[in-house]
Amino acid sequence: MGGVLGRKHESPQIQNDLGDVCCIYCGSVNGWFFHVHLEEPGFGRKFRLGRGKAQILGEANWPAYFSMLAQIIAVGGILVFGFVTSWVFGREYTDRTLKDLLALPYRRTTIAAAKFFTVFATALLLSIHVAVVGILLGFLIGLPGWSRSSLSDGLIVLLVTTLLTIALSTPAAFVACWGKGYLAPLGFVIFMVVVAQVVAAIGYGQYFPWAVPALFSGIAGEEPTLPWSSLLLILLTSMAGIGATFSWWLWADHQ
Repeated sequence: MGGVLGRKHESPQIQNDLGDVCCIYCGSVNGWFFHVHLEEPGFGRKFRLGRGKAQILGEANWPAYFSMLAQIIAVGGILVFGFVTSWVFGREYTDRTLKDLLALPYRRTTIAAAKFFTVFATALLLSIHVAVVGILLGFLIGLPGWSRSSLSDGLIVLLVTTLLTIALSTPAAFVACWGKGYLAPLGFVIFMVVVAQVVAAIGYGQYFPWAVPALFSGIAGEEPTLPWSSLLLILLTSMAGIGATFSWWLWADHQ
């Protein structure tokens, strides 16, 4: 019993530590990249960065910096948020504590909704962490172009990118329930990230949900705008994941 309780108390701590490390690492690398580019404008040409990266580093200022922060959330968030979702929905299967959870005097839909709320709150806090650390690093390296309009526009892009990325975590929740663990959803998330890169490279990213947040963040060097059909596609994908997960909790055999 003590071992089981120990694992229960360790799991959130491990999850929080991993989230903190990811946020600090991404923010630090992002700040260092812009600092080097600001001090040495020929850095990208010297090391032969790809054309896409050269567009991102075209101007080392606050708007470009906010765009890069949004790209970190869009690409890295799918993996990190997917890990959080896999852990929240798959841990009971791995720890063999699902029956204890179902024995609690709560509806199954209430338990599933609480898990989704936990995922949403955790992912939102991680994104806020990335934004705060990134902004502090931006001030530390002395990026030019600061203004209220750049701040408001940058925060809006960060918020929308975060919400789009969080919305794509719901299918991983269903895969965790269906696979009865957190390994299957982790594989699913990694596979979706790889497919998103391929689909975006051939020009059809706006039709693939897992590529939409990165496109909105400006990773293709364009303004953060997308057709309503892409946003609707993410909404339908998210609702399908929620519906499938609730259906699993209601009617599946949890033996």
